[in-house]
Amino acid sequence: MSKYDKIIEKVFFDNFKKGKKRVSFTRDELATASDALGFPRIKNLGDIPYSYRFRKDLPESISTTASSGKDWIIVGTGIASYEFRIASPAKIQPSLNLKRIKIPDATPEILKKYAAGTDEQALLAKIRYNRLVDIFLGITCYSIQNHLRTTVDGIGQIEVDEIYIGVNSKGVHFSIPCQAKSPGDSFGIVQAMQDIALVKQTYPSTVCRPLVLQFLSESDVAIAEVDVVEEKDEFRLLIVDERHYSLVPKGDIDDDEQRRISTNR
Repeated sequence: MSKYDKIIEKVFFDNFKKGKKRVSFTRDELATASDALGFPRIKNLGDIPYSYRFRKDLPESISTTASSGKDWIIVGTGIASYEFRIASPAKIQPSLNLKRIKIPDATPEILKKYAAGTDEQALLAKIRYNRLVDIFLGITCYSIQNHLRTTVDGIGQIEVDEIYIGVNSKGVHFSIPCQAKSPGDSFGIVQAMQDIALVKQTYPSTVCRPLVLQFLSESDVAIAEVDVVEEKDEFRLLIVDERHYSLVPKGDIDDDEQRRISTNR
């Protein structure tokens, strides 16, 4: 068990009581737990909850206290304050059996040369140049900000990979916070909760439609719209819609295929 695992485990069980669905703690408690376990003081204590919110799984000793099919997550509740909460599920990955929709690749050739690969920056660039957010949602969208790091009331500091503002044919305005993922990564409910809270605070007159963007390969992209609902003090991560796209040369889409798609639309 790692140092982080031992510290977060101690903090959890120092505050947990059977049947509780919320377990609060502060950054100071992380320091106290570290001292009690005899570890040298960690300079960036905030990295401990951050790791379990976005990168690591919680220790099994904590996970097994949740009911079957449910998970503990860590959410920010303010500056240097956090809370374990029950969610189902905590993380999702792209579906394995969706048909891939062919889209003529509009990525500039020079960008393909210098932004090759499947990292998050290449993904965001390809999404933007191919207008995949517009295509997926069926509305006109404009990138308004990327790599945003800000503070949300009641949560603390958050990060969003990109935000689009959209408008539909009836003039309704939308805010579309996007989280970009590399192949094999999972998307967590915590990120969706933060994105929704950010939109409520920053763009309260718009309709929030959070998206997950993920490379399946260098030319294949999965996009999912997600939502979070709270029921009986538990959070559920819902997939509203999901589609997979293949960015292909124009020659890979023939007229017969287009007629077949048009007939079955």
